[in-house]
Amino acid sequence: MYAVIVTGPKRDVPEDAGTRSFSRDSDLVDRSHLTDADIEQCARVMQALSGWQEAARTLSEASKRYMKLNESDMRAIRMMIRSQQQGRLVTPKDIAREVGISSASTTKLVDRLVAGGHLIRTQHPSDRRTVCIEVTESTRISAHETIGRQHARRFAAAAAMPPEDREAVIRFLTALTEADEPQGALA
Repeated sequence: MYAVIVTGPKRDVPEDAGTRSFSRDSDLVDRSHLTDADIEQCARVMQALSGWQEAARTLSEASKRYMKLNESDMRAIRMMIRSQQQGRLVTPKDIAREVGISSASTTKLVDRLVAGGHLIRTQHPSDRRTVCIEVTESTRISAHETIGRQHARRFAAAAAMPPEDREAVIRFLTALTEADEPQGALA
């Protein structure tokens, strides 16, 4: 649910405004240059974004349950699959950096994923002191058939749009990313 906070001349809010709420006295959003249709369209954009975020959360939770993994496990496995596809070796240090955890936590993560049949340890080809980590073929296939197929559907949705619409989406998502950078007390 999004609360759209707007300011400017008072306007009537339709009865069917759903999950939207408009604050007529907020100084956070200047709507003085927007028509009622503009405000409605902006609210629909926020509702669509909220719907997509909820769908992505639901999919992420379903993927974690299906693969019996937590968020850190999933991040580590995604990074290792990408690295393996690019022919790069992965060490525990790489996993720690990607997931943002300590070396002790990385050891626990790797131990758990090895025990679960998701990873294997191998010896580094040129440094016998270094251990490399690889995703098992069964986990790679499982990720490909679930998460990979979902990414393909997302790509197809983007590919179905005309180029000028994709450029508008890119501009919007880039602006949204910049708008969501922590500022003030959150920085």
